[in-house]
Amino acid sequence: MTKKWFRIGMLGIFILSLALRFWGLERFNTLVFDEVYFAKFGNNYLTHTPFFNAHPPLSQYMIGIGIWIGSHIPFWHDTVNGLTGSMRSPWTYRWLNALTGSFIPLVVAAIAYQLSYRRSFAIIAGLFTACDGIFIVESRYALSNIYIVIFGLLGHWFLLLALDNQNRRRSFWLVFAGIAFGASVGTKWNGLWFLSGAYLIWIVAWVIHLMHSFSNPFTSFSLKEAGGRKQEAGGRKQEVEGVSQESEARSYEAGISTYSPSSPSSPSSQTPLQNLTQIYIFQMLFYLGIIPASIYSIIWIPHLQLDKTYGFIEVHRQILKFHLQLGGNSPNVHPYCAAWYKWPLMTRPMAYYYQTAESITEPLPVMGPPLPAGAGKVIYDVHAMGNPFLWWFGVAAMLFLAGMLVAQIVMPWVKEKRFSVPATLSVDTWIALYLVVNYAANLAPWVEVTRCVFIYHYMCAVVFVFLAIAWFVDQCLRSYYQQLRVLGVTITFIILAAFIFWMPIYLGLPLSPDGYKMRMWFNSWI
Repeated sequence: MTKKWFRIGMLGIFILSLALRFWGLERFNTLVFDEVYFAKFGNNYLTHTPFFNAHPPLSQYMIGIGIWIGSHIPFWHDTVNGLTGSMRSPWTYRWLNALTGSFIPLVVAAIAYQLSYRRSFAIIAGLFTACDGIFIVESRYALSNIYIVIFGLLGHWFLLLALDNQNRRRSFWLVFAGIAFGASVGTKWNGLWFLSGAYLIWIVAWVIHLMHSFSNPFTSFSLKEAGGRKQEAGGRKQEVEGVSQESEARSYEAGISTYSPSSPSSPSSQTPLQNLTQIYIFQMLFYLGIIPASIYSIIWIPHLQLDKTYGFIEVHRQILKFHLQLGGNSPNVHPYCAAWYKWPLMTRPMAYYYQTAESITEPLPVMGPPLPAGAGKVIYDVHAMGNPFLWWFGVAAMLFLAGMLVAQIVMPWVKEKRFSVPATLSVDTWIALYLVVNYAANLAPWVEVTRCVFIYHYMCAVVFVFLAIAWFVDQCLRSYYQQLRVLGVTITFIILAAFIFWMPIYLGLPLSPDGYKMRMWFNSWI
């Protein structure tokens, strides 16, 4: 793929993301789901009204900034309400979230490119992310999860850019990575898992490096073997900076890329992850420790100046106390409680808004209970639900990557009866490590959480699922084998078709009762 077509593709993805988030943004002139908290909190900063917040305040600052800017724009004020504490148009407290969410597919694509230097992988990753429902829903309302994700992803992208540079440029990007990670935690505490993923992949890289550096009974490494791998890899370089790799596809042994860099010192033949061991512990502690902690602390200053009820330490105790008192993960606590193991297969999505009307020409219902059963001919439903096939295929791709990593350890054990790590890991092995480690880092901590949690808590982890299925599809499309290329096209078509099919419940479009039931495949989805 040429640079020109890559840029056109990225622009198209961004326009698609913008359109899906801004079209009909004022459709429901009310507070949808947790807008009853976050939109009010954002307005409270503008009216100087003290309040207690059960989360760090950054997302409410952003919503407040959006309200202030939106209130000074002389259009999009056809409908207003006073539900935030002031007379506001729904557009004013939603537009900045919609704009921010539109950039998430681009950031995911940027990460994919930095991981592989493959434009095709980046385009597919961005497209799949743009075609997910829960990210569209969260972007269209004054909620906070969009900010956790985009700041966490920016932290990872900046880290990869830092690894791709040296000296001052590296320090420059590491500073921005620390700021972004601090902002993610400053939105909600679970933003910390993005930072923990960065630390974990850094630790993994150092473990592999040390195993190669010190010869011991658990390591089988020879310079001759390493040189052989490099010579072999030299004949099958992957796409780098727009160079066509059609010949590489015909050198695959199993139709899946296993690219290895031909020269560790050549930036054009390796990816940033292979430079992780160039960052030492003191650099990590400063750039990805002290800087994020400092940013997190600074974020609290405006809120603590507004609400002087609690100091910095005490407000954290109160937040922790609030979450510990939310009760167990049971429908008795909240009908949409969903434990972590229900998220990957999306067995319990949740409705953010549900109303019925007698006809499509009626004014959109905003308050009160739905009409009695049988009376409502039109259903307006906003469902916080991902693209089912994107999530399901993505989980399968993540398991494939995990299996690929395990196989690289088990196979030498079976053949040589001893533990062995290849001297030079392929680019795709590094990608697999990065995705599996970060997915686990964002999902595993929820295993021990006993309070009621919801499917939107999975958003930080599921972005790595999107990258996993994008990687798999890209490998299939670039394969020499026709069957794999057909598989890649089929998966892409199913994901796009599923997105179109479920789009009405992402955008809150009117549906007939039959149309609504057609999209609720399982009772647990309702």
